Parts: sequence; C-alpha cells; structure tokens
Amino acid sequence: MNLTMLLQLPFHSNGAWHELQRRQLSIPLLAWALVLPLSLLPPVLLYYAGSHYDEHFMAGFAGKEWRFITTILFLAELLTFFVMGWLIHSVVAGKDTAINYADAYLVAAIAPVPLWLSSLALLVPSLAFNVVVVFIAMGLSCTLIYHGLNALSNSPDTDVEAMSAAYTVMAASFLAWALLMVMVWAF
Repeated sequence: MNLTMLLQLPFHSNGAWHELQRRQLSIPLLAWALVLPLSLLPPVLLYYAGSHYDEHFMAGFAGKEWRFITTILFLAELLTFFVMGWLIHSVVAGKDTAINYADAYLVAAIAPVPLWLSSLALLVPSLAFNVVVVFIAMGLSCTLIYHGLNALSNSPDTDVEAMSAAYTVMAASFLAWALLMVMVWAF
C-alpha cells in the first residue's frame, strides 16, 4: 500500500479499499494507530488557536475555557468513532448487503481523516479559509463513506444500496459533527 493508493480512497471503490480489507486490520489497531493520534489534532490545534488568536478571528473566540472544551471534544471524537462503526454496520445490515464489524469500523476510522486533517487549517488565522477547508473535508469524508461502503459490501449489486446506506451514515455523521460544534461554541 502506497500513498497513491491511499489518495485514491475518496475517488474509487476498488483497489485501495480491497487492499485495506485484505489486511484485516483489527478494531483496536484502527483505534490505537489511526483514530487516537488523528483525534488529537483538532483539540490540540483548537486549543492553540483559542489561546493565541484574538477576537479578530471570530467574536467571542478568545475568552473561552479551551482546556475544558478541547478535552470534551477529544473524548467525544473517540466515542463518535465507536458509535459510527456500530451505526455503519447496522445500517448496511438493514439494506440487504453484508459488511462485517471490522470493515464497518474501517470505514468509520478512515472517513473522518479529512476532517481531522482539516484542523491543520487552524494554523492560519483566517475564519474564511478555515470554513472552506472544513467544507472540502466534509465532501471528502462523504465520498470516503460512499466508496468505502460500495467497496466493502459483500453484495454483487451494491451501488444503490451503498448510496442509500451512505446517505444515512452521512446524515448521522453531520448530526454528530453539528453536535460537536455546538458543544464547542456553547462553552
């Protein structure tokens, strides 16, 4: 598996997804090696931005309790991974296709990677730039969900089922993301 194959994940339902499936990555390995380290990026960078940027970035941004907010955000991100893996498995199982738990958690671990990496945009003190980067990351996450479900479902005709399941998972993902953002700005 090389970088070129990984960069194809959001755009193709074959190749890299099947290679990842063939490796049979365990759920604990995904959690420890991928989810945990990348889940640290948004809280750390949000803490940095909150403690270094002033009110020019966003009104009310500088005066928040960033230690508390970022700790809760980190824990919520970890919980979201486990809930999304379960949700992906449940939704796909209800669509007359088959996906095992390991593959469901593989999609749950890989889909938020663009969102986690989009937190690097917080190093640039521009709200408009950050919003654009987050929307691009959300689009990439959606395509990762669709192509991951399409590739990993064990059904010969999975395109429509994968699209239907992906829409359900995306809706739940957006709801979880919105709740995380509300939680961040509420404190």
